[in-house]
Amino acid sequence: MTHSSQPVHVVGGGLSGSEAAWQLARSGVPVVLHEMRPFHGTAAHKTSQFAELVCSNSFRSDDAEGSAIGLLHAEMRRLNSLVLRAADLHKLPAGGALAVDRDGFADAITAALETEPLISIDRSEILAVPAEWDSVIVATGPLTSPRLAESIRGLTGEDALSFFDAIAPIVHRDSIDFDVAWFQSRYDKAGPAGSGADYINCPLTREQYDAFVDALLAGDKVTFHDFERATPYFDGCLPIEVMAERGRETLRHGPMKPFGLTNPRQPGTKPYAVVQLRQDNKLGTLFNMVGFQTKLKHAEQVRIFRTITGLGKAEFARLGGLHRNTFLNSPKLLDATLRLNAMPRLRFAGQITGCEGYVESAAIGLLAGRFAAAERLGERIALPPPTTAHGALLGHITGGHIETIDEGPSSFQPMNVNFGLFPPLSRMPTKDAEGNRLRGPARTIAKKRALCARARSDLGAWLAGALPAAAE
Repeated sequence: MTHSSQPVHVVGGGLSGSEAAWQLARSGVPVVLHEMRPFHGTAAHKTSQFAELVCSNSFRSDDAEGSAIGLLHAEMRRLNSLVLRAADLHKLPAGGALAVDRDGFADAITAALETEPLISIDRSEILAVPAEWDSVIVATGPLTSPRLAESIRGLTGEDALSFFDAIAPIVHRDSIDFDVAWFQSRYDKAGPAGSGADYINCPLTREQYDAFVDALLAGDKVTFHDFERATPYFDGCLPIEVMAERGRETLRHGPMKPFGLTNPRQPGTKPYAVVQLRQDNKLGTLFNMVGFQTKLKHAEQVRIFRTITGLGKAEFARLGGLHRNTFLNSPKLLDATLRLNAMPRLRFAGQITGCEGYVESAAIGLLAGRFAAAERLGERIALPPPTTAHGALLGHITGGHIETIDEGPSSFQPMNVNFGLFPPLSRMPTKDAEGNRLRGPARTIAKKRALCARARSDLGAWLAGALPAAAE
């Protein structure tokens, strides 16, 4: 067996590991994909499928012209992403978002990986990376098994960091009261597979909202273990009761904001707050409560959520939950191609690197797979330009964070892709197509569009080899 024909080992069959294995195989490199489920479970997974979605079924905005996550979608499609291909085949109506039927999505990923000749699947638990594996991608995600996590800590020479992530409840559609609830997307916006009326909306008056906040604050919550109590939350996925603790109006300006919605049941009136539910499966029988991640105990969830208008008789297919996520201090531990500085035969990918979100995790898996393939084939590794969504996200993980003395040993935190990670434009747009001066929101929109246009252009040049951006 020649060096180039030895398999690359990918540990973890979530979105990141699945994407990494796919990219390797499509590059002609054999892969052994290790996934311990179903023989060894996790606190959140329920099936043995690859790329199982354990939280929301939304990949967020699909707007490639004006949102960073939509731009990342578009880039992944150009890069032959298995995750985006499966998402597009199994998308559901969700306004301007890309939401998927979670079962169909995972089934498609699993079938693609199981039928790919260059991918071998191993269902055993990996407790430590064997010394004879010369190229490894660790994509075990936020729920890395304790023994493997301990092994990784030994390799890195320092503890991993942790935060909590929470799961939103799912409601049976036929248990929702449509005498008071209605279908509408914010500002009637239609997205992929959508009609502009993709969310179920449950309105609350000011009195109902205040009572709901009081119930959240007083509700019986999950008791943390001693080792969990100092673990910070990720701000992009806060439990609703934690948001409520930050101020009575926080929820009304977050997941319960009433803006862009008109209640047809009460013409001429505006709800004080709104709870939205988004379709969760292809059949349209299940809807998840948008932004309602929670650490309330299950009985409390049923009691409190049934006080919401329209959900008085709600039946829950799944109640919310809470699990601890683990990630590395990647700017210190990883090089520009995601290799562990202390042991370059190991790469890391996905949420364990400190990215946040389904698509971001898959995107980093895509890059790790491509980097490992180029290395195995003896090709020069070219980093994506920092002006692209992939390059901006990679830059945050491997070098975008600056340590300061005041911050202590590490203040690196997980991050969704966002325009704040992109290099600034060399010239800001000042006028629209008609020559009118851009001000306020119009200027912000023009800036986002310019950033997306630059990213698309630079990605094309990178793919064509015109932008080497090589990494040694």
